[in-house]
Amino acid sequence: MFIWTAKFPGLKVLILLLVAGMAAVAFLIMRVPPLPQEDASPVLETNAERVAYLRELGWEVVEEPVETYEFLLPATLEEPYLSYNALQLPQGFDLNPHCGETVSRYTYTVTNHPNRDKGVQANLYLCNGIPVAGDIFCPGANGFQEALVQAPRDT
Repeated sequence: MFIWTAKFPGLKVLILLLVAGMAAVAFLIMRVPPLPQEDASPVLETNAERVAYLRELGWEVVEEPVETYEFLLPATLEEPYLSYNALQLPQGFDLNPHCGETVSRYTYTVTNHPNRDKGVQANLYLCNGIPVAGDIFCPGANGFQEALVQAPRDT
């Protein structure tokens, strides 16, 4: 019977290579810049930026707002804010994270509503310049309120 034994220092080398490889991968991961957020909310600090945003959503508006208004959103949403927020959620807006903060409302005259020639307005609600809510509405007896962000229309 023949028995052969040998010392193999390769195990230490293999462990050293494995550790070095993991360190290299960790270094590369830390150097990769983060991917840009595709759904990042725009910052609308000027009237021109607000008007451009509304136009991107498909609404033609008179450039000067009819009204601007600032208010403090309550610390907890209650009616009528709960009902209004129900309109906002399908659009990707949510008032809940902004409870207790100051909100600015900008109201513009809409000139291209598909069902009404006049009397339609757009409300755009901003918190720190970021859109947090919005709607299209027509006040009065036969009025309505609908989503600001709508499915594309044929024009």
